[in-house]
This record gives sequence, structure tokens and C-alpha cells, in this order.
Amino acid sequence: MINTAAREEILQRIRDAKVPPARPVVRGYNRTGPGGVELFAERVADYRAIVRVVSDVPGALASLEGKRIVAPQGVPEEWLIDGVTWLREPLTIDELDQADGVLTGCAVAIADTGTIVLDGSEGQGRRALTLLPDYHLCVVREEQIAASVPEALQRLESTRPLTFISGPSATSDIELSRVEGVHGPRTLEVLIVS
Repeated sequence: MINTAAREEILQRIRDAKVPPARPVVRGYNRTGPGGVELFAERVADYRAIVRVVSDVPGALASLEGKRIVAPQGVPEEWLIDGVTWLREPLTIDELDQADGVLTGCAVAIADTGTIVLDGSEGQGRRALTLLPDYHLCVVREEQIAASVPEALQRLESTRPLTFISGPSATSDIELSRVEGVHGPRTLEVLIVS
């Protein structure tokens, strides 16, 4: 049996309670930091990614010769070197799964955390392109490297679908045995263009 009088009394006390007006929260985030290519390269390598600082992207892509690589719309034409079978959208899930890898750019990279952010725009493609192939080669231009997460978030469009990548896909079981490639590419290679 519900005591309606007691219930009404409690609800009235809640309605009558004086709630102080909300005060704005001051966020004093460190929006800058040392940043830079060196810190980003170090942090990405900490995640077991392959990192190379290059000045010539097409020359650095020679290692892809003989492979079947997905290239999303908007990837610069000069990156599409001869000797590689370039797979272009639309692609089925099976076609993506059979590809040797994917080549993308990025929206922004974060030096503090060694994180790459994709937003699905030109040169990055839809999310499935970077989840199904076992190898992801991401090109990061030096000017895309933000020092901190708050600085990176200021550069991003919040309405776009954002994917944050910190190293190759990996997970650990209850015994802390690391398994790579469960939720995405087993190998992440990052070309930093300076």
C-alpha cells in the first residue's frame, strides 16, 4: 500500500527546495604545450605503431608496391603511385576485408597523446575503411599536429563522426594477455610529413 500523503509531502518538499542558480564552470585547460613532430612521433611509437618522418609521400609509399590498398575519395592523386592496386569506393565489406590495407590522411593529430583523429572527410573515407583492413597507413602533415587534446578539439567540427586512433587495435584479456587486431587494424603505420 502506498501512503499517498507521505508521497505528496516528499514531492512538495522537493518542489519547495531552494536550488542555487547554476554557476558557469571555468575550465582552465592547458591548450598549448610542447607539441611538435618529435613528441607526436615518440607517443605514436609508444603505442607500437610504425612511425616515419618523411618529406616525400609518394617515395615513402614504395613499400606498398604489389599490394591491394584502399584509397578513399580525396586522397591526393600524387599518393596513388604505380605498382599498387588501388581499390576505390564503393566497396563491399568482403572487398574491404580482402584488401591488404588502407591509405588515409587525417583531420588532426595530438602530440600529447599520440592520437590521430579521423572525421570521415575527403581523404579519410567512411569508418569501415579504417577498421576492416589489417593495415592502416595514415599520412599526418606537420601543421595538423596539435599540442593537446583541447587544442585538437578546437580544430574539429563537432558534428562530424570522429574516430580517435591511438596505435594499432589491441585489447587485453583478464590475464592481461595483449591481442592485436581484434577491433581494427593490427598494424598502424604513420607517415609524418615535415
